[in-house]
Parts: sequence; C-alpha cells; structure tokens
Amino acid sequence: MIVGDVLGLLGVGVAAGIVSTVVSLASIVSYPSLLAFGLPPLTANVTNTVALLFTGLGAAAGSRPELAGQGERVLRLGWVAALGGAAGAALLLLTPSRTFELIAPWLIAGASLLLVRPPSARKHEEHGVLARIALFVVAVYIGYFGAAGGILMFAVLSAMLDQAPARTNAVKNVVSGLANAVAAIGFALFGPVDWVAVGPLAAGFLLGGWIGPKIARRLPGQSLRYLAAACGLAVAAKLGYEAYAA
Repeated sequence: MIVGDVLGLLGVGVAAGIVSTVVSLASIVSYPSLLAFGLPPLTANVTNTVALLFTGLGAAAGSRPELAGQGERVLRLGWVAALGGAAGAALLLLTPSRTFELIAPWLIAGASLLLVRPPSARKHEEHGVLARIALFVVAVYIGYFGAAGGILMFAVLSAMLDQAPARTNAVKNVVSGLANAVAAIGFALFGPVDWVAVGPLAAGFLLGGWIGPKIARRLPGQSLRYLAAACGLAVAAKLGYEAYAA
C-alpha cells in the first residue's frame, strides 16, 4: 500500500467516524471507499467492521459528559447488543446477504420515520422483553449487514429512553460499538480481513469517533433526530434502488 492509499484511508476513517457518531452512517462512507480501493465486497465488509471497532472507542472517549450516570444502563443494554452482533456475524459468514439487502431499505425507512415523529411522553420500559428483542434484532442487523444500523439503534433507543437526544446518541454509539466489536472478533478469526487496510482506517475511525460527539452535543433541540432521519431516508432510497433495480 502506497503513502497515498494510507492517507486516503485515514481521511475516509475520520470522515466516516464523524458521520457515524453524529448521524449513524459510517459504513455508507467507508464501505464504498474500500470497494474503490480495490477490495472485494466480502473483504471490504469484514475489514470495515473490524476497523469500526475503533469508532466505538473514540465515541466513548468523546461522549463522557453524555454518558455520565449511564454506565449501568450501557452494561444492561450492551450484553443484549453483543449477543446480537455475534449472531449477525455468524449469519454473514454462513449465509448470502441477499435477504438483508432486500429488507434493509424498509427497516431503515421505517426507523427514520419513527425518528421524525414528535417525541412521545410515553417511553417503552428499557427492561421490557419487547424492547430487548428489538435491540437484539437491530444488533443482529449491525453484525450482519450494518448499513445505517446506527439509525435503527438510535430509533429503538429513542423509543426506550426518556432523555435528551445527545445522551441517547451517546448510548447508541457505545451499544452499537459493542455489537460491532463482537462481530469484529468473529471476522478477525474467521473472515478475510485485509489487515493492511485496517490500520489507517481504524486510526481515522478513532479520531473521527472522538470528534463526532463534540458536534452532536452542539446541535439544538431535536435537530439530531431530524438530521439522522433525513439521512436515513436518503440511504433507504439508495439501497432500495440498488436492491430492487438489480
């Protein structure tokens, strides 16, 4: 890998890390970039997932004010997400991705529309069975396919937690990071990871993940929800066209 490739992947990682922690769309930036650098689709997918582990680390460091007092909640939700991420990684390694390619646009569009709704005064109990099932299913999606998985997680957590969007976004960053981390371990052991590409991409993810929360906390009111929803609908339209026009 030449110096230009290293710098290019570093820049992609920074941009994707910021996008991940603000509007939950890291893979929309990083995955096509890895394809452009010449990686085959499966290799690009698993390499991206392994490198994304560092976005979670950067986001956790950058979100300390928003995460204050939420440690117990993160642990309570995190183990569910970790199990889902492991299940999603296993599915990716054992099955074709066509099914998820077909349903992903509908999942993302639905989650985006949920974010557009005015915040409800009635939140679902985070200890409830249905809430945990929804969290697990989204984590499976993150481990398996991943595109806009953070938007799905943000929508689920927004329906569960009665707090400011920036604080919910911080929980989303860490919980999604746990799902991604478990999937990354599976891919590192059993998947065709391009480790040369992982280094600069991961460094960029770490830096971008640290910068992103500083931007998110400055967004006024519910604008974080609306921005994520608008981006999610755009991604759903793009993925839907690619899935059904093929």
